Amino acid sequence: MEAVFYNFMPIWTVMFPIFMSMVIFIISRRSEKLRDGLSVATAVVTFFSVAAMYPYLAAGNIIDYTIFDILPGLGVSVRVDILSFSLAIISSFVWMLVAIYSIDYMSHEHGGDRYYPIFIFTLGSCLGIFMAGDFFTLFIFFELMSLISYVLVIHEETREALRAGYKYLIMTIIGGLALFFAIILTFELAGTVSLSQGTLITAAGTLPFLAFLSFLVGFGMKAGMFPLHVWLPDAHPVAPSPASALLSGIMLKTGAYGMLRVLFTVFNIPLVKETGWDMIMLVLAVITILLGSAVALTQEDLKRRLAYSSVGQMGYIILGMALLNETALVGDVFHIFSHALMKSTLFLAAGAIIWKTGLRNINDLQGIGKKMPVTMGAFTIAALAMIGIPPLNGFLSKWTLALGALEAGAPLYVVVLLISSLLNGLYYLPIIIAAFFGGEEEEEGGHHGEGIPFNIQEAAHRMVIPVAILGLACIVFGLMPNNFAFELSLRTASFLINAGMP
Repeated sequence: MEAVFYNFMPIWTVMFPIFMSMVIFIISRRSEKLRDGLSVATAVVTFFSVAAMYPYLAAGNIIDYTIFDILPGLGVSVRVDILSFSLAIISSFVWMLVAIYSIDYMSHEHGGDRYYPIFIFTLGSCLGIFMAGDFFTLFIFFELMSLISYVLVIHEETREALRAGYKYLIMTIIGGLALFFAIILTFELAGTVSLSQGTLITAAGTLPFLAFLSFLVGFGMKAGMFPLHVWLPDAHPVAPSPASALLSGIMLKTGAYGMLRVLFTVFNIPLVKETGWDMIMLVLAVITILLGSAVALTQEDLKRRLAYSSVGQMGYIILGMALLNETALVGDVFHIFSHALMKSTLFLAAGAIIWKTGLRNINDLQGIGKKMPVTMGAFTIAALAMIGIPPLNGFLSKWTLALGALEAGAPLYVVVLLISSLLNGLYYLPIIIAAFFGGEEEEEGGHHGEGIPFNIQEAAHRMVIPVAILGLACIVFGLMPNNFAFELSLRTASFLINAGMP
């Protein structure tokens, strides 16, 4: 029997980084060292604040707190259940490592005084989404995160960055308006938008369908779902690499989180199946998977290839939730967890390579694995996990998703997963092979391989260590006997199925 704890921990966890972002902004004008140290300390404290909630939640309890009511059924509140915790713990963990990585990476970049406050404020906004107690509060933090992260997208201030930022901003406004419309419709139909009320909309009809479509547009845009993915391949490559890791590894998951809440809290499993709305999501998921994987093959810019890869990977997550069975949901939640680790590793490793060599074109990186073995070793582990090579975490999530598809009586989706894995292999393996086995002959002019300076070595320790930890995590969460992340996914899937049954 679940109990509800009324305490301030979620409020502290969300508001602490938001408050500290203002402190960091003030401090940054006086001391860069103190600014960097405070940013890392804030991310560390936030991670442990999230982790401290686990004992309550592991017992099947919920942490809930209403801050104030605006109207009956509409207010500002926080609520942490096992789904909220699953997203918050991986987000804060990756953010903590990226904060450490950023110290050296941003030391050679302009705009550090702007980057760090935005970086920490975005952490608080993301956690606010995951810990919102109702859709109104979620919308506030969703908009805060979307608008403030625009500054990360345009950080380089190049023509490409500003163009990508403009596209990102337009899509964000469209997504925000769609989400706001969906919340208004839900409030009209249910009289509340609270996440603690059980199923909010229980009958089909024109307005419920409009609400579903509006939620799909609002959250699907942030998740990079076809055809709303158009901002993603432009925005992720132009941002600084630490920001790219967070945009792709974490912020895309806010869209996935929102859709999980919609399917299992706003609506319910029988209603979604009866109306056929799940088929809309399944079709879009398949297109997203195949499109992202196929277009990634054609990209020669390393970060742009990784960005298109993220589109395909988010398709897996949309597929897992749309199958509407517990096995698929286990794979879905575990893939959210795994993708955060894998894609953060890949973007941070790519950032270290670009930081040391200035090269972004994949064809120029032959032999880089001999110069930067730890960085490329972590990249290789994460890439193999993305392909789905056992016993890495990516294999475990794809395996469980495939079992969920078979349980749903839809082997076609297993074929889609296999084709996507093949495409993943086609665009990741050439990078790995060229990195470790290419560039044997030393060229004239002191260069090694196609374009790598001869004297290149590993990046700074504070960049390499987070990359190595994330790469190692891809092995640990695939091999570990008592797999914490997988156990968390099992609990979360069971919670969602129970919530989604009227």
